Amino acid sequence: MSDAKTLVSGLGMGESARWHGSELWFADWLAGTISALDAAGNVRRVTGVPSTPICFDWLPDGRMAVVSGSDAAVLLEVPHAGLVPLADLHGISEYPWNEIAVHPAGNIYVNGIGYDYSGESADNGAIALIRPDGSVEQVAGGLAFPNGMLVSGDGSTLVVAESNAGRLTAFPIREDGSLGAGSLWADLAGGAPDGICWDGTGGIWFAEVPGERCVRVAQGGSVLETIQLDQGCFSCAAGGEDGGLLFMMTAQWPQAMDPAAKRTGHVMGLRVK
Repeated sequence: MSDAKTLVSGLGMGESARWHGSELWFADWLAGTISALDAAGNVRRVTGVPSTPICFDWLPDGRMAVVSGSDAAVLLEVPHAGLVPLADLHGISEYPWNEIAVHPAGNIYVNGIGYDYSGESADNGAIALIRPDGSVEQVAGGLAFPNGMLVSGDGSTLVVAESNAGRLTAFPIREDGSLGAGSLWADLAGGAPDGICWDGTGGIWFAEVPGERCVRVAQGGSVLETIQLDQGCFSCAAGGEDGGLLFMMTAQWPQAMDPAAKRTGHVMGLRVK
């Protein structure tokens, strides 16, 4: 077992770890909240979300966009008004929507799993593009439960974790925001990647629920480091002032999704460099 430390406990279903503004931000799906953890260990509630706050990211102007997955909607933070509807994704898929990644140019990418969580799995996941003018279109399809998603630092590539295929897939981002054909970024040898984050050196960390671990891989799939945990790991974020801290969202699975169950969710932290 790793030497990871418990930084926050008592969460329902912690997800969507993000390092932003010198704080670790995360969602609690059961509580319907987005919160931030500062360097002193203080947690502040940032906002409540009427439905499940599946995932969130920030536009170049600092406003936060939130995926309301079961509503097939993306909400946008508006000063003095809270979260207001930005985009309706029903026209692309009625199934739950999942992760979000914002491009430096302001384009928003959101992926959807392509089937009901309780239904039979299907390679029917999609990626939608929401442009700054509000237009929405599908830019990729045929994905096997798309999950964690990242834009490269230079804005040229979108990487998505396909949980049911055990791989990370890369899409070239065209100048107009559309995506080129996907290609294998890393074969994870049967792993089931959930949330992902860059490691600061060109590799990617992926969180995994069934394996109760967080794994760092190089492009191609070579395993560089494995953090073994004692709960399912749903999301991860590299942060700290020097980028050397790894934050991991963990909980007992599947109990974490039962509103009547004990709150087993944690934010775990570990110095990795």
